[in-house]
Amino acid sequence: MKRIALFPGSFDPFTRGHEDIVLRGLQLFDEVIIGIGRNARKERYFPLEQMTGLIEEAFRSTPAVRVISYDDLTANVARKVGARFLLRGLRNTTDFEYENGISQVNRYVYEDVETVFLITSPHLAPISSSIIRDLHRYGQDVDAFLPYQLAKLETEK
Repeated sequence: MKRIALFPGSFDPFTRGHEDIVLRGLQLFDEVIIGIGRNARKERYFPLEQMTGLIEEAFRSTPAVRVISYDDLTANVARKVGARFLLRGLRNTTDFEYENGISQVNRYVYEDVETVFLITSPHLAPISSSIIRDLHRYGQDVDAFLPYQLAKLETEK
């Protein structure tokens, strides 16, 4: 049976830290599906369609990675795509506290799903999407933190 992991997140934007989790996840799983979830409580900074395209381009030469977007519970999406694993990255204990609760709820919704946590590589731990958004919002070049070129991407704001 193929070992499929869903790597869910808002990925606004998708960072080198996210890329690192995907690439390391490929050492554990046959396929990693990057799932860009629509969060009703958050307004996106970077357009979903453009971010999807940038992530697809970043993994163009990695056939075991695909990108989807969804507007549903993550556990339901995992079931629909045949993923028995949810892949998550942890930068610190605050991330763990947050992710632990979510993993319990996902297990309640889809009892056959297991959440697998990977600790972020130390040199990437300071990078977060919110920091990158703030830097970008105020005109700073953020391409060093991303696995693609962002310079031409327009924000929705």
